[in-house]
Amino acid sequence: MLHRLFYLLFLALIPMNGLAARDEGYFVVIVNAKNPTDTVDRKFLQDTFFKRITRWPEDGIIQPVDQRPDSPIRRVFSEAVLSRSVMGVKSYWQQMIFSGTDVPPPELGDDEEVVRFVARTPGSIGYVSPAVHPGSSSALGVKAVTVR
Repeated sequence: MLHRLFYLLFLALIPMNGLAARDEGYFVVIVNAKNPTDTVDRKFLQDTFFKRITRWPEDGIIQPVDQRPDSPIRRVFSEAVLSRSVMGVKSYWQQMIFSGTDVPPPELGDDEEVVRFVARTPGSIGYVSPAVHPGSSSALGVKAVTVR
């Protein structure tokens, strides 16, 4: 528990001044272990989480999953990949819902819930803290992908 508290405090102190290669170290993008994808680029992630892209290059349906709005990992992911604050992303989805265009990805409570969802949902993609080690017994059924 204390380890988690220190980790969350560390994340809260991370400066978010633009995209840099070091941003990738603050989150890990995971997909279902059966997904043949090993690498994704930031534009693909952005389009996926805004649901501008709905199918994998291999033709499966993409099912993105977010973390809860107050999650430090979500803040980092939103700012580094989506180039918006969490509130900015929420505002985008409010507009999409109001116009009848689409609904946001599901919001799960923590890393463990994201891992479980991605492990049991073909085509899913999510992000977790670097403390999660895809392939370990607690993260069976998922694999990490490289973000370019």
